[in-house]
Amino acid sequence: MSGEKRRENLLKILQDSDVPVSGTKLAEKFEVSRQVVVQDIALLRASNHNIISTHKGYVLQDRESIQRVFKVKHSEEKMLEELNLIVDLGGKVEDIFVYHKLYGVVRVKMNIKSRKDAKKYVEGIKGGVSVPLEQITSEYHYHTVTADSVETLDEIQEELQQQGYLVALRDYEPVDFWSDAK
Repeated sequence: MSGEKRRENLLKILQDSDVPVSGTKLAEKFEVSRQVVVQDIALLRASNHNIISTHKGYVLQDRESIQRVFKVKHSEEKMLEELNLIVDLGGKVEDIFVYHKLYGVVRVKMNIKSRKDAKKYVEGIKGGVSVPLEQITSEYHYHTVTADSVETLDEIQEELQQQGYLVALRDYEPVDFWSDAK
């Protein structure tokens, strides 16, 4: 495999990974030395890819996606329908969070990018593993959704509105949840 093809594949692995990927694993995957991986990472960085090194491995920071927070409300029976709507339109449900007047933001990572992920999540809830987070806020909750374009997020927002899921923010809710969550 040529160096260019290897770097292309290495970049794809980093794009698809939600966790850091170790240089050792990459070296094994491509049957090269760890030093070759270090050089490949340097070349990718020189090509304007924002790859950071952590103690657990490499992470790509320049994923081509944008995000939007949606405030929604629905019954537990509508959970799968809502998640499927988002992923069917090209969105990825990064998390679910609630804003509680006393506790502030309570957030859980979801990483739902397909109907299969959505079904597994809902089965876990219905199987008694846990109760939905939104139960502490009368079914009001938020999702951070990522997509590849503003148009995709607009389409998701429009469909959530048409299906009756979207809810307006109240006066006491912060617009920037992440500044309060830190």
